[in-house]
Amino acid sequence: MVGKTKVGAASPMGFILGFGIVSMLMDIVYEAALSVQGPLLYSVGATAAVVGLVSGLGEATSLAGRLASGPAADRSGRYWTFALLGYAATGLAVPAMGFAGSVLGVSFLIVFERFGKSLRTPSRDAMLSHAASRVGRGKGFAFHEALDQVGAVAGPLIAAAILQATHNAYGPALGVMFIPGLGAIGVLLYLRYRVPRPEVFEEDDEADSAEDDAVSASKVSAAEPIKLPRLFWIYTGFCGLVLAGVGTFGVMSFHMVSAQIVSAPTVAVLYAVAMGVDGVFALITGSIYDKVGVRVLLVLPVVSAIVPLFAFGNSLVSVIAGVVLWGASLGIQESTMRAAVADMVPGCKRATSYGMLSVFMGVGSFVGAGVTGALYAHGQAAIVMYALVLEAAACVLLFLALRGARK
Repeated sequence: MVGKTKVGAASPMGFILGFGIVSMLMDIVYEAALSVQGPLLYSVGATAAVVGLVSGLGEATSLAGRLASGPAADRSGRYWTFALLGYAATGLAVPAMGFAGSVLGVSFLIVFERFGKSLRTPSRDAMLSHAASRVGRGKGFAFHEALDQVGAVAGPLIAAAILQATHNAYGPALGVMFIPGLGAIGVLLYLRYRVPRPEVFEEDDEADSAEDDAVSASKVSAAEPIKLPRLFWIYTGFCGLVLAGVGTFGVMSFHMVSAQIVSAPTVAVLYAVAMGVDGVFALITGSIYDKVGVRVLLVLPVVSAIVPLFAFGNSLVSVIAGVVLWGASLGIQESTMRAAVADMVPGCKRATSYGMLSVFMGVGSFVGAGVTGALYAHGQAAIVMYALVLEAAACVLLFLALRGARK
């Protein structure tokens, strides 16, 4: 068949590791910007209200964009185009932030970078899911997440070192991020050259491929909305509830500093520790997923429920334990949660499903941060009780999903 990619053009694990390197390099770029976003806006004259507004608008853009980019990628089949445009947006926006020099300029670039993430994420996960079918969904997504977290640790540390050396000059600190950004685009173009159609990793033979292509085209090119399985909607409800219950690092770090448990620089170190734990648990639970399936996710609401019990404690040991548990929860979310979707939804609808999953998880994080922040004034017990209720509800939905998967 003309244009058909042979599986031998690149091994499935080679493809996954290649995409992991892309994500690692681009996470150096993105996480560097995220770690200094507040101080950067402050340096150009933004108020706290403006910082909150810009952050919220950026995340809203990221979530809303995925509702459009996922179905658009499935209908057009242009997964590589969406991925390239999305990564290019981040690679250009972040280096420019340090030189924008105004609240409006920095704010626009922050939102534009989030728009880029909304373009690339559903298509990236859809393509990864095809290669992961050959090595194990859990293992495939776990290896990708582990490499991703290397960048998440390195980016803030690089930015902090340059800011320290240049007396808080944001131009050099973020301008240097053009280098890993360019490297990520280069690796992505190489992967595109080697594997133009990643879906071939999931096709058994040429005959089945031709038949599947025809069926897929009829499903995604029709004017009617792309329908996703009922099991998927139950599962995404579970994912949203888990994230709503566990809260975010922002509120946890606020507690650490306001309660004078650790200094602000130490918070950055603890965040790096959490990212390292994230990568380790992604590998562990990803491998277990390939053996026992979605049942491995039963541990997630349990871990998430006890995070606030430690993270909002009043001792250094308690806070460190909370950070480690939060990092473990994040590692399961970013690897095994994504892997499970690929086993619920056919390949021709996966970009749509990953976009929708991101929306549910994003809304869950938003709700969790808001409620946890509001409850903070009422003490740790209120936060713990809230987490227990949400995670218990999440367990109910996961049991329903497990029943549906057995039918």
